[in-house]
Amino acid sequence: MEFKELAKKRYSCRKFSDKKVEKELLDQIVEAGILAPTAVNKQAYKIFMLMSDQAKENVAKTTRFTFDADCFLVVGYKSDEAWVRKYDNHNFAEVDASIVATHMMLEITDLGLATTWVGHFDAPLLKELQPEMKDYELIAIFPIGYEAEDAKPAHLHYERKAKEEICTEL
Repeated sequence: MEFKELAKKRYSCRKFSDKKVEKELLDQIVEAGILAPTAVNKQAYKIFMLMSDQAKENVAKTTRFTFDADCFLVVGYKSDEAWVRKYDNHNFAEVDASIVATHMMLEITDLGLATTWVGHFDAPLLKELQPEMKDYELIAIFPIGYEAEDAKPAHLHYERKAKEEICTEL
């Protein structure tokens, strides 16, 4: 699929079918994340694949935005492993993790699956329930599944600011 077509097709899906997501597709999604560029290639992020019943229950304890998804990916990062810009000490860990997450989100769409970026979750509780995550700052949960037949983008999805409001030519 051409990139612009992919970008236009992707939307925040909040309703999934009962069809199970194949593990091979999840592996492809993770691979897309691994291919994402990071500052100085530090790769200071971690992708957690939550597929077990217990892991899915744990996600549901931290957010109401699970949309009955079949599985979840969680993205986190470690600031102390990331590149820091010397001029202002800006740490790029969250930027890098966001690039990884975006690559995965677009791959999900390209594979014919659906998701939404969930940022509204209790990260401290999730880290408590999933101790493997305790050393990471968690930025996103991606519920993943096949979109339901009646799923559709929210009305705000199509609202975009004009180019003149977003871009300044200097």
